[in-house]
Amino acid sequence: MLFSTNVGEFLTRTRGRRRWDVTDVIAYLYLAFGTLLMFLPVLWLVLSSFKTPAALVKFPPSILPYNQEMAAVEGYDEPLPLFTVTREDGSTAQMVQIRRVGIEAQMADPANPADVISVNINDREPVEKLSLAWENYTEPLARFNFLTYLRNSVIVTVAATIITLLINSMAAFALSKFEFRGRDVILVIIISTLMIPISVVLVPVFLVITSVGWVNSLWGVIIPGAATPTGVFLLRQYMLTLPDELLASARIDGASEWRIYWQIVLPLAAPALAVLAIFSVMWRWNDFLWPLIVLSRSELFTLQVGLNAFQGELNVQWHYVLAMTVLTLLPITIVFAFLQRFITTGIATTGMK
Repeated sequence: MLFSTNVGEFLTRTRGRRRWDVTDVIAYLYLAFGTLLMFLPVLWLVLSSFKTPAALVKFPPSILPYNQEMAAVEGYDEPLPLFTVTREDGSTAQMVQIRRVGIEAQMADPANPADVISVNINDREPVEKLSLAWENYTEPLARFNFLTYLRNSVIVTVAATIITLLINSMAAFALSKFEFRGRDVILVIIISTLMIPISVVLVPVFLVITSVGWVNSLWGVIIPGAATPTGVFLLRQYMLTLPDELLASARIDGASEWRIYWQIVLPLAAPALAVLAIFSVMWRWNDFLWPLIVLSRSELFTLQVGLNAFQGELNVQWHYVLAMTVLTLLPITIVFAFLQRFITTGIATTGMK
Protein backbone atom coordinates (compact mmCIF):
# COMPACT_ATOMS: atom_id res chain seq x y z
CA MET A 1 0.00 0.00 0.00
CA LEU A 2 2.84 2.36 0.89
CA PHE A 3 4.60 1.53 -2.41
CA SER A 4 1.50 2.34 -4.49
CA THR A 5 1.03 5.61 -2.59
CA ASN A 6 4.64 6.66 -3.23
CA VAL A 7 4.36 5.80 -6.91
CA GLY A 8 1.12 7.78 -7.18
CA GLU A 9 2.72 10.81 -5.53
CA PHE A 10 5.74 10.56 -7.85
CA LEU A 11 3.59 10.36 -10.99
CA THR A 12 1.35 13.26 -10.01
CA ARG A 13 3.87 15.74 -8.63
CA THR A 14 4.16 18.96 -10.64
CA ARG A 15 7.59 20.50 -10.02
CA GLY A 16 6.63 22.62 -6.98
CA ARG A 17 3.25 23.82 -8.33
CA ARG A 18 -0.10 22.84 -6.82
CA ARG A 19 -1.95 22.68 -10.13
CA TRP A 20 -1.18 20.86 -13.33
CA ASP A 21 0.29 22.88 -16.17
CA VAL A 22 0.08 22.17 -19.88
CA THR A 23 3.84 21.51 -19.92
CA ASP A 24 3.32 18.65 -17.43
CA VAL A 25 0.72 17.08 -19.70
CA ILE A 26 2.97 17.41 -22.75
CA ALA A 27 5.92 15.93 -20.84
CA TYR A 28 3.93 12.89 -19.71
CA LEU A 29 2.49 12.35 -23.18
CA TYR A 30 5.97 12.58 -24.69
CA LEU A 31 7.40 10.08 -22.17
CA ALA A 32 4.46 7.71 -22.66
CA PHE A 33 4.90 7.84 -26.44
CA GLY A 34 8.63 7.17 -26.11
CA THR A 35 7.98 4.23 -23.79
CA LEU A 36 5.48 2.69 -26.22
CA LEU A 37 7.81 3.31 -29.15
CA MET A 38 10.66 1.45 -27.45
CA PHE A 39 8.81 -1.42 -25.79
CA LEU A 40 6.02 -2.14 -28.26
CA PRO A 41 8.31 -4.15 -30.63
CA VAL A 42 9.56 -6.20 -27.67
CA LEU A 43 6.00 -6.82 -26.51
CA TRP A 44 5.01 -7.84 -30.04
CA LEU A 45 7.98 -10.25 -30.16
CA VAL A 46 7.00 -11.93 -26.88
CA LEU A 47 3.33 -12.23 -27.80
CA SER A 48 4.10 -13.47 -31.32
CA SER A 49 6.36 -16.18 -29.91
CA PHE A 50 3.21 -17.83 -28.52
CA LYS A 51 1.37 -17.81 -31.86
CA THR A 52 0.90 -20.77 -34.17
CA PRO A 53 2.29 -20.62 -37.74
CA ALA A 54 -1.22 -19.95 -39.06
CA ALA A 55 -1.72 -17.06 -36.63
CA LEU A 56 1.60 -15.47 -37.64
CA VAL A 57 0.61 -15.22 -41.32
CA LYS A 58 -2.95 -14.14 -40.58
CA PHE A 59 -4.07 -10.85 -42.14
CA PRO A 60 -4.94 -8.51 -40.60
CA PRO A 61 -2.55 -9.51 -37.81
CA SER A 62 -3.63 -9.59 -34.18
CA ILE A 63 -1.62 -8.48 -31.17
CA LEU A 64 -2.71 -11.27 -28.84
CA PRO A 65 -2.06 -14.94 -29.69
CA TYR A 66 -5.53 -16.05 -30.82
CA ASN A 67 -5.83 -19.58 -32.21
CA GLN A 68 -8.71 -21.04 -34.16
CA GLU A 69 -10.83 -23.52 -32.27
CA MET A 70 -11.02 -27.07 -33.58
CA ALA A 71 -13.87 -29.53 -33.19
CA ALA A 72 -13.76 -33.31 -33.23
CA VAL A 73 -16.23 -34.65 -35.81
CA GLU A 74 -17.36 -38.23 -36.16
CA GLY A 75 -15.89 -39.90 -39.23
CA TYR A 76 -12.79 -37.67 -39.38
CA ASP A 77 -9.45 -38.61 -37.86
CA GLU A 78 -8.29 -35.05 -37.24
CA PRO A 79 -10.22 -32.17 -35.59
CA LEU A 80 -11.71 -29.71 -38.10
CA PRO A 81 -11.58 -25.90 -37.91
CA LEU A 82 -14.66 -24.24 -36.45
CA PHE A 83 -16.34 -21.21 -38.07
CA THR A 84 -19.32 -18.96 -37.44
CA VAL A 85 -21.37 -19.10 -40.66
CA THR A 86 -23.89 -16.41 -41.64
CA ARG A 87 -26.82 -17.94 -43.48
CA GLU A 88 -28.91 -16.28 -46.21
CA ASP A 89 -31.69 -15.41 -43.74
CA GLY A 90 -29.17 -13.60 -41.50
CA SER A 91 -28.97 -16.24 -38.80
CA THR A 92 -25.62 -17.62 -37.65
CA ALA A 93 -24.45 -21.08 -36.73
CA GLN A 94 -21.16 -22.67 -35.75
CA MET A 95 -20.01 -25.16 -38.37
CA VAL A 96 -16.82 -27.04 -39.21
CA GLN A 97 -14.98 -26.75 -42.50
CA ILE A 98 -14.56 -30.07 -44.26
CA ARG A 99 -12.67 -28.73 -47.23
CA ARG A 100 -12.21 -25.56 -49.24
CA VAL A 101 -12.26 -25.16 -53.03
CA GLY A 102 -11.45 -21.63 -54.22
CA ILE A 103 -13.84 -19.14 -52.64
CA GLU A 104 -16.30 -21.86 -51.67
CA ALA A 105 -15.99 -23.91 -48.48
CA GLN A 106 -17.86 -27.09 -47.67
CA MET A 107 -19.24 -26.73 -44.17
CA ALA A 108 -21.18 -29.06 -41.89
CA ASP A 109 -22.80 -29.09 -38.48
CA PRO A 110 -20.48 -30.92 -36.02
CA ALA A 111 -23.48 -32.83 -34.69
CA ASN A 112 -24.66 -33.79 -38.20
CA PRO A 113 -21.56 -34.04 -40.44
CA ALA A 114 -23.49 -35.81 -43.23
CA ASP A 115 -25.38 -32.59 -44.10
CA VAL A 116 -22.78 -30.66 -46.09
CA ILE A 117 -23.46 -27.19 -47.51
CA SER A 118 -21.37 -24.80 -49.64
CA VAL A 119 -20.60 -21.43 -48.11
CA ASN A 120 -18.76 -18.44 -49.54
CA ILE A 121 -15.62 -17.82 -47.51
CA ASN A 122 -16.69 -14.20 -47.01
CA ASP A 123 -19.79 -15.40 -45.14
CA ARG A 124 -17.89 -17.04 -42.30
CA GLU A 125 -15.63 -16.00 -39.47
CA PRO A 126 -13.23 -18.29 -37.62
CA VAL A 127 -14.05 -19.06 -34.01
CA GLU A 128 -10.95 -18.05 -32.06
CA LYS A 129 -9.84 -18.17 -28.47
CA LEU A 130 -6.86 -16.82 -26.59
CA SER A 131 -4.31 -19.63 -26.47
CA LEU A 132 -0.57 -19.80 -25.83
CA ALA A 133 1.37 -22.11 -28.14
CA TRP A 134 3.86 -23.43 -25.57
CA GLU A 135 5.04 -25.99 -28.10
CA ASN A 136 6.97 -23.15 -29.79
CA TYR A 137 9.33 -23.36 -26.82
CA THR A 138 9.18 -27.03 -25.84
CA GLU A 139 9.63 -28.58 -29.30
CA PRO A 140 12.81 -26.64 -30.27
CA LEU A 141 14.33 -27.29 -26.86
CA ALA A 142 13.72 -31.01 -27.36
CA ARG A 143 15.37 -31.25 -30.80
CA PHE A 144 17.41 -28.02 -30.88
CA ASN A 145 20.85 -28.14 -29.22
CA PHE A 146 19.94 -25.09 -27.17
CA LEU A 147 22.01 -25.78 -24.07
CA THR A 148 25.20 -26.33 -26.11
CA TYR A 149 24.67 -23.10 -28.04
CA LEU A 150 23.83 -21.27 -24.80
CA ARG A 151 27.05 -22.53 -23.20
CA ASN A 152 29.11 -21.38 -26.20
CA SER A 153 27.47 -17.94 -26.15
CA VAL A 154 28.09 -17.57 -22.42
CA ILE A 155 31.75 -18.58 -22.79
CA VAL A 156 32.31 -16.19 -25.69
CA THR A 157 30.49 -13.30 -24.03
CA VAL A 158 32.07 -13.64 -20.58
CA ALA A 159 35.61 -14.26 -21.82
CA ALA A 160 35.44 -11.51 -24.45
CA THR A 161 34.00 -9.01 -21.95
CA ILE A 162 36.71 -9.71 -19.36
CA ILE A 163 39.48 -9.41 -21.96
CA THR A 164 37.90 -6.26 -23.40
CA LEU A 165 37.70 -4.58 -19.99
CA LEU A 166 41.31 -5.52 -19.19
CA ILE A 167 42.89 -4.42 -22.49
CA ASN A 168 40.81 -1.27 -22.94
CA SER A 169 41.35 -0.12 -19.35
CA MET A 170 45.12 -0.58 -19.70
CA ALA A 171 45.18 1.47 -22.88
CA ALA A 172 42.93 4.13 -21.36
CA PHE A 173 45.13 4.34 -18.25
CA ALA A 174 48.22 4.89 -20.37
CA LEU A 175 46.53 7.47 -22.64
CA SER A 176 45.03 9.45 -19.74
CA LYS A 177 47.63 9.37 -16.96
CA PHE A 178 51.00 9.12 -18.72
CA GLU A 179 52.74 11.94 -20.56
CA PHE A 180 54.70 10.74 -23.59
CA ARG A 181 55.38 11.93 -27.11
CA GLY A 182 52.72 10.94 -29.63
CA ARG A 183 50.00 10.21 -27.07
CA ASP A 184 47.36 12.32 -28.81
CA VAL A 185 48.32 10.92 -32.21
CA ILE A 186 47.85 7.38 -30.94
CA LEU A 187 44.42 8.33 -29.56
CA VAL A 188 43.39 9.86 -32.89
CA ILE A 189 44.53 6.74 -34.76
CA ILE A 190 42.55 4.51 -32.37
CA ILE A 191 39.39 6.58 -32.73
CA SER A 192 39.79 6.83 -36.52
CA THR A 193 39.45 3.05 -36.79
CA LEU A 194 35.74 3.56 -36.08
CA MET A 195 35.41 4.86 -39.64
CA ILE A 196 36.65 1.59 -41.16
CA PRO A 197 33.71 -0.63 -42.21
CA ILE A 198 33.70 -4.13 -40.76
CA SER A 199 33.47 -5.61 -44.28
CA VAL A 200 36.90 -4.16 -45.12
CA VAL A 201 38.72 -6.03 -42.34
CA LEU A 202 36.82 -9.33 -42.46
CA VAL A 203 39.14 -11.02 -44.96
CA PRO A 204 42.48 -9.88 -43.39
CA VAL A 205 41.30 -10.84 -39.89
CA PHE A 206 40.10 -14.23 -41.14
CA LEU A 207 43.49 -14.87 -42.77
CA VAL A 208 45.22 -14.06 -39.46
CA ILE A 209 42.85 -16.36 -37.56
CA THR A 210 43.49 -19.12 -40.09
CA SER A 211 47.27 -18.73 -39.83
CA VAL A 212 47.22 -19.18 -36.03
CA GLY A 213 44.84 -22.15 -36.22
CA TRP A 214 41.81 -20.59 -34.54
CA VAL A 215 39.26 -21.51 -37.22
CA ASN A 216 36.51 -23.64 -35.61
CA SER A 217 37.67 -22.45 -32.21
CA LEU A 218 35.91 -20.17 -29.75
CA TRP A 219 39.19 -18.23 -29.36
CA GLY A 220 38.80 -17.19 -32.99
CA VAL A 221 35.52 -15.53 -32.03
CA ILE A 222 36.74 -14.03 -28.75
CA ILE A 223 40.14 -12.48 -29.53
CA PRO A 224 39.68 -10.40 -32.75
CA GLY A 225 37.27 -7.93 -31.15
CA ALA A 226 38.91 -7.78 -27.74
CA ALA A 227 40.25 -4.21 -28.11
CA THR A 228 37.56 -1.71 -29.13
CA PRO A 229 38.17 1.98 -29.91
CA THR A 230 34.84 2.86 -28.31
CA GLY A 231 35.89 1.24 -25.05
CA VAL A 232 39.31 2.93 -25.03
CA PHE A 233 37.76 6.36 -25.63
CA LEU A 234 35.02 5.83 -23.04
CA LEU A 235 37.41 4.73 -20.30
CA ARG A 236 40.02 7.36 -21.15
CA GLN A 237 37.49 10.17 -20.84
CA TYR A 238 36.38 8.84 -17.48
CA MET A 239 39.94 8.37 -16.18
CA LEU A 240 40.73 11.98 -17.06
CA THR A 241 38.34 12.96 -14.25
CA LEU A 242 40.44 11.10 -11.66
CA PRO A 243 42.76 13.50 -9.76
CA ASP A 244 46.41 13.20 -10.71
CA GLU A 245 47.35 14.11 -7.13
CA LEU A 246 45.90 10.80 -5.91
CA LEU A 247 48.15 8.83 -8.26
CA ALA A 248 51.15 11.00 -7.38
CA SER A 249 50.68 10.38 -3.67
CA ALA A 250 50.51 6.64 -4.33
CA ARG A 251 53.78 6.79 -6.24
CA ILE A 252 55.37 8.69 -3.36
CA ASP A 253 54.25 5.92 -1.00
CA GLY A 254 56.10 3.43 -3.21
CA ALA A 255 53.19 1.91 -5.13
CA SER A 256 54.06 0.44 -8.50
CA GLU A 257 52.23 1.46 -11.66
CA TRP A 258 50.51 -1.92 -11.76
CA ARG A 259 49.30 -1.50 -8.18
CA ILE A 260 48.04 2.01 -8.92
CA TYR A 261 46.18 0.70 -11.95
CA TRP A 262 44.73 -2.35 -10.17
CA GLN A 263 43.90 -0.96 -6.70
CA ILE A 264 43.18 2.72 -7.38
CA VAL A 265 42.23 3.40 -10.99
CA LEU A 266 40.02 0.37 -11.65
CA PRO A 267 37.87 0.72 -8.49
CA LEU A 268 37.35 4.44 -9.16
CA ALA A 269 36.47 3.74 -12.80
CA ALA A 270 33.83 1.12 -11.88
CA PRO A 271 30.87 3.11 -13.36
CA ALA A 272 32.60 3.45 -16.74
CA LEU A 273 33.69 -0.19 -16.64
CA ALA A 274 30.07 -1.21 -15.98
CA VAL A 275 28.90 0.79 -19.01
CA LEU A 276 31.56 -0.80 -21.19
CA ALA A 277 30.65 -4.24 -19.80
CA ILE A 278 27.02 -3.71 -20.85
CA PHE A 279 28.09 -2.63 -24.32
CA SER A 280 30.49 -5.56 -24.65
CA VAL A 281 27.87 -8.09 -23.54
CA MET A 282 25.40 -6.68 -26.05
CA TRP A 283 27.95 -6.70 -28.88
CA ARG A 284 29.19 -10.22 -28.24
CA TRP A 285 25.86 -11.80 -27.38
CA ASN A 286 24.19 -10.45 -30.53
CA ASP A 287 27.14 -11.00 -32.85
CA PHE A 288 26.18 -13.15 -35.83
CA LEU A 289 28.41 -12.42 -38.82
CA TRP A 290 31.85 -13.13 -37.34
CA PRO A 291 30.91 -16.42 -35.56
CA LEU A 292 29.20 -17.53 -38.78
CA ILE A 293 32.47 -16.98 -40.69
CA VAL A 294 34.82 -18.57 -38.15
CA LEU A 295 32.70 -21.52 -37.00
CA SER A 296 31.47 -24.35 -39.21
CA ARG A 297 31.06 -27.13 -36.61
CA SER A 298 27.59 -27.14 -35.09
CA GLU A 299 28.83 -28.06 -31.61
CA LEU A 300 30.69 -24.71 -31.51
CA PHE A 301 27.81 -22.53 -32.74
CA THR A 302 26.63 -19.64 -30.61
CA LEU A 303 22.93 -19.00 -30.11
CA GLN A 304 22.69 -16.42 -32.88
CA VAL A 305 24.28 -18.80 -35.41
CA GLY A 306 22.26 -21.73 -34.10
CA LEU A 307 19.00 -19.87 -34.74
CA ASN A 308 19.91 -19.93 -38.42
CA ALA A 309 19.07 -23.67 -38.36
CA PHE A 310 15.36 -22.79 -38.39
CA GLN A 311 15.74 -21.11 -41.78
CA GLY A 312 15.52 -23.42 -44.77
CA GLU A 313 15.79 -22.73 -48.48
CA LEU A 314 12.01 -22.68 -49.00
CA ASN A 315 10.59 -22.21 -45.52
CA VAL A 316 11.39 -20.25 -42.37
CA GLN A 317 9.95 -21.58 -39.10
CA TRP A 318 9.11 -18.18 -37.70
CA HIS A 319 7.25 -19.50 -34.65
CA TYR A 320 10.41 -21.30 -33.52
CA VAL A 321 12.68 -18.38 -34.43
CA LEU A 322 10.59 -15.95 -32.38
CA ALA A 323 10.42 -18.26 -29.37
CA MET A 324 14.17 -18.93 -29.35
CA THR A 325 14.85 -15.22 -29.86
CA VAL A 326 12.89 -14.47 -26.68
CA LEU A 327 15.04 -16.99 -24.79
CA THR A 328 18.24 -15.44 -26.15
CA LEU A 329 17.09 -12.01 -24.94
CA LEU A 330 16.65 -13.13 -21.34
CA PRO A 331 20.36 -13.28 -20.30
CA ILE A 332 21.20 -9.88 -21.75
CA THR A 333 18.08 -8.42 -20.13
CA ILE A 334 19.20 -9.75 -16.74
CA VAL A 335 22.68 -8.25 -17.18
CA PHE A 336 21.18 -4.91 -18.17
CA ALA A 337 18.84 -4.97 -15.15
CA PHE A 338 21.77 -5.48 -12.76
CA LEU A 339 24.08 -2.89 -14.33
CA GLN A 340 21.66 -0.25 -15.61
CA ARG A 341 22.15 1.99 -12.56
CA PHE A 342 25.75 2.61 -13.71
CA ILE A 343 24.78 3.74 -17.22
CA THR A 344 23.69 7.29 -16.39
CA THR A 345 26.59 7.86 -14.00
CA GLY A 346 29.18 6.40 -16.36
CA ILE A 347 28.07 8.18 -19.51
CA ALA A 348 27.39 11.51 -17.78
CA THR A 349 30.88 11.72 -16.31
CA THR A 350 32.96 10.48 -19.27
CA GLY A 351 33.03 13.94 -20.82
CA MET A 352 33.89 15.87 -17.63
CA LYS A 353 37.31 17.04 -16.52
